[in-house]
Amino acid sequence: MPNIEALIRTMVEPIIQYPEEFNINIVDTDDFKEFHLELHPEDIGRVIGRKGRVIRAVRTIVYSIRNRNEKRPRIVVNDNVEE
Repeated sequence: MPNIEALIRTMVEPIIQYPEEFNINIVDTDDFKEFHLELHPEDIGRVIGRKGRVIRAVRTIVYSIRNRNEKRPRIVVNDNVEE
């Protein structure tokens, strides 16, 4: 059973500027196991990338992992900035 959270951390941490503020919250829904990425506001753009290319690449890798008897993974970037 692959550790999807560790895989996401391995791909995201090298490209962000504030790794100490990077958290992954796992939420189980009816159909998916959602990985909510909480980032520093300046890192959100780095993770999404131009035209969404970076997050699309991360999602492609994570979504390619298939586990029997387990919900499909979904990555959500939380972009709600607290003011």
